[in-house]
Amino acid sequence: MVEARGIRKAYGKLEVLRGIDLEIGAGQVASIVGASGAGKSTLLQILGTLDHMDSGELYIGGQEVSKLKGNKLAQFRNDKLGFVFQFHHLLPEFTAIENICFPAYIKGLSKKEAETRAHELLELLHISERALHKPGELSGGEQQRVAVARALMNKPSVVLADEPSGNLDSQNASDLHQLFFQLRDELGQSFIIVTHNTELAKQADICFTIRDGLVAGN
Repeated sequence: MVEARGIRKAYGKLEVLRGIDLEIGAGQVASIVGASGAGKSTLLQILGTLDHMDSGELYIGGQEVSKLKGNKLAQFRNDKLGFVFQFHHLLPEFTAIENICFPAYIKGLSKKEAETRAHELLELLHISERALHKPGELSGGEQQRVAVARALMNKPSVVLADEPSGNLDSQNASDLHQLFFQLRDELGQSFIIVTHNTELAKQADICFTIRDGLVAGN
């Protein structure tokens, strides 16, 4: 599903990634771990096409996305990838269901189609009663579930998460981790998760440790 070959990235003279090779299968939950500053988030952003590599190749679902540019890359990202971030990045002036619908509107779905899909996800994530609440009226765990629903809106092949439980208490973090595996089993997506949480890393199907800009082992 996701294959990276020889990914390199430098910022000025600082070489962050020095030739990353990894492969993640369809329906796998993969964790990426390593010390702070090891390049985990940089790698995740490149895998998610949010940042450009200096050299290397990236294939997602058999397509060489490292060659896509402009609108074609943006369309691929919106259609095939979903993102979950530590601080949710929900728009505070919009309700939960409105936040969830945005990727569908970008894709061109009608309001009715988008809201039908959003209600399905709210039900799946057990927060349907919070559909009309704005982010400030939700708990941290509820906000993160809304963010997960938004990531799943367009039925992506791969969901990428950057420290998704880093801002949650231990119970909500545990619940979120179990949710990822439940979603993988029910929906078949691949999940790539950058985390400092050793429990989550151990539960993953495959774990990549980034050290000195390289994959140290898995």
